[in-house]
Amino acid sequence: MANTRSAEKRNRQTQKRRARNQGVRTRVKTAVKSVRESLERGEVAAAQEAFKTAARAIDKASSKGVVHRNTASRKISRLAKALHKSAPAK
Repeated sequence: MANTRSAEKRNRQTQKRRARNQGVRTRVKTAVKSVRESLERGEVAAAQEAFKTAARAIDKASSKGVVHRNTASRKISRLAKALHKSAPAK
């Protein structure tokens, strides 16, 4: 339990931020999962669309400070690599 008014305020701010960050992280995880599932089913076109959505969600999370920029870059890179690997050869 917070003992001072400033500690109480800090606690309220932390709870708000935590709820907001949790929503952003959930959106990122869902977007990444949809890309991976599309790749597993062999739906390359659907995976490419899902990748665009996922990359945007990851970039937004990074810009808001929810995810570290290196983590965001790594996630996008790995998704792109998986997508590229599953794409048919030209």
